[in-house]
Amino acid sequence: MFKVSQPKVFVGSLVVVLILLLAATLTYSGNPLPPISLSVDAREAPRRIFHARLVIPAAPGPLTLLYPKWIPGEHGPTGPITNLAGMKFTAAGKSLEWRRDDLDMYAFHCQVPAGANAVEVELDYLSPSEKREFTASPAATAQLAVLNWNLVLLYPQGRPAGELSYVARLRLPAGWKFGSALPVARRGGHSGDTVEFAPVSLTTLVDSPLIAGAHYRAIPLNVEGAPPHEIDLAGDSAAAIEMSPPLARNYTQLVAEAAALFGAHHYRRYHFLLALSDHVRPFGLEHHESSDNRLPERSLLDDAPRKLGADLLPHEFVHSWNAKYRRPAGLTTTDFHQPMKGELLWVYEGLTQYLGQVLTGRSGLWTREEFRENLAHLAAYLDHRPGRTWRSLADTAVAAQILYGAPREWTAWRRGVDFYDESVLIWLEADVIIRRQSQGRRSLDDFCRLFLGGQSGPPEVKPYTFEDLVAALNEVAPYDWRAFFTARLNSTAARAPLEGLEGSGWRLIYTATPNDLLQAAEKEQDFIDLSHSMGLVLKHQEGDAENGRINDAIPGMAAAQAGIGPGMKLVAVNGRAWSPELLREALRAAKTTPEPLELLMENAGFYKTYFLNYQDGERYPHLERDSTRPDLLGEIIRPRAARPAPQASEKPQS
Repeated sequence: MFKVSQPKVFVGSLVVVLILLLAATLTYSGNPLPPISLSVDAREAPRRIFHARLVIPAAPGPLTLLYPKWIPGEHGPTGPITNLAGMKFTAAGKSLEWRRDDLDMYAFHCQVPAGANAVEVELDYLSPSEKREFTASPAATAQLAVLNWNLVLLYPQGRPAGELSYVARLRLPAGWKFGSALPVARRGGHSGDTVEFAPVSLTTLVDSPLIAGAHYRAIPLNVEGAPPHEIDLAGDSAAAIEMSPPLARNYTQLVAEAAALFGAHHYRRYHFLLALSDHVRPFGLEHHESSDNRLPERSLLDDAPRKLGADLLPHEFVHSWNAKYRRPAGLTTTDFHQPMKGELLWVYEGLTQYLGQVLTGRSGLWTREEFRENLAHLAAYLDHRPGRTWRSLADTAVAAQILYGAPREWTAWRRGVDFYDESVLIWLEADVIIRRQSQGRRSLDDFCRLFLGGQSGPPEVKPYTFEDLVAALNEVAPYDWRAFFTARLNSTAARAPLEGLEGSGWRLIYTATPNDLLQAAEKEQDFIDLSHSMGLVLKHQEGDAENGRINDAIPGMAAAQAGIGPGMKLVAVNGRAWSPELLREALRAAKTTPEPLELLMENAGFYKTYFLNYQDGERYPHLERDSTRPDLLGEIIRPRAARPAPQASEKPQS
């Protein structure tokens, strides 16, 4: 069960306070409810349907049941209620009428008859095949499933989620194995395909997803003095879950580096759940004692997807400290129906993005060059975000719940959830300031130990406010942190905040040499990014009807100035049918000719040639060392923990 930390009190008052708290709890809660039973039959998961049955203790009279709406970590009312089907209510063996609330689509009302002491609910969850946001995404393929319990349950209105106890049972397809941080009570079934979990609060249940599959493997990550850690892999093929010894060693190093960074942990065990499939949407969702991670099938095998997915597990791991243990007060709610306030998402997600990428570098999951290439790409695309001239970073955090689902078109002008990546630049600058103010004696690592470390123990929630954050930073290195963050968060300057990057001893430059991480992203995600040259981002997938579709045209740059906009489709370049090679060749040739680029575009069935006044050739972002300043960036990603030696049986790396 989660525990919200309480302020310290004098010992003489402690007994009185505890008695008052207990009395208040009993008065609010009434008689404790017996555990709610939740049985999930996942045997048809390959058919993308989960069958669930709940037995909910209830007294005669009106009863309102809720479907989880605000899912922690998803930052919006994203509970995929449209995927529920086959819902039936019964009590004392008789069918009950139910009705949906006519204003609140996530609430269901029924009347418990006299003589009944429970309501039974049957429902199906229909997993989509179309890739969507977060846990509304596909939850199953023919070979694996990821079960987030909030998808398949209801809960009674009127009690905090921490006071509701659930006993979950699961039946898997024959031969499938599973991994989860949820403690197991017993296993059964003629083939061991049934499992019953120990009773936990609703809060803990929703916080403890499960991964299962026909191809499953658990890899322990043993670090001396740390609680158990493991990666639970489920893939669409046996090859997908083969992790090389060097890569496993990097993930073990990640555990060691996180321990060195935070100095404490807030879990009893930790499971990295990793689904490897091209039929699930790549994303991650944080939990106290585990994380739900999803990547393309060959992410552990091929170089390009490895680079792109390298920082996913570090990011979600950091969230165990920054989001689950320390959580903004506006995101600390007592159930899944209360709206959450995202104003501090630049800390919740932004600081996590920064620390996750730092740990990716420290653990060896990225080389130093890959870390810099990623940072260069991040800085460059933010520096080509004209939407920043009207929408502050603070507003992207407040508006997160409507920005996550925004279309790709016009992203540069609308802005998206930029509090992830732009906060990397801001927290890098904060790190540089701390080092400068303390003459190199302190860094953001010290803030992490102070603010996010605390004392080791089981899961706990310790809310904070902006003032708490400022006070902790001042304790590490006195500075006007309130003014610093206020200026960065509310800025509508045209340029991205690059002061921290420059202060770390590096500068952003553009050359004709492709950026390694950007090149990998183009290959894996089927697009071409020319946002730093002519100002276009377009889809590239041979044979696809949408091949050449413009995803974005950066306002103020050559393509937009010529009149090209998102939704149009590129047909020809300088009179020839377009291809990526031809387009890049035309960019290179533009440096040596005064003639404009000619792009034939299709726009909803109409064709027009646009002439682009552009002569700067190919431009790709990189970082260049500034020898007049110390290399703080190199120091920031220097490993803090000893690296385990390769096993004698391992072949040396080439």
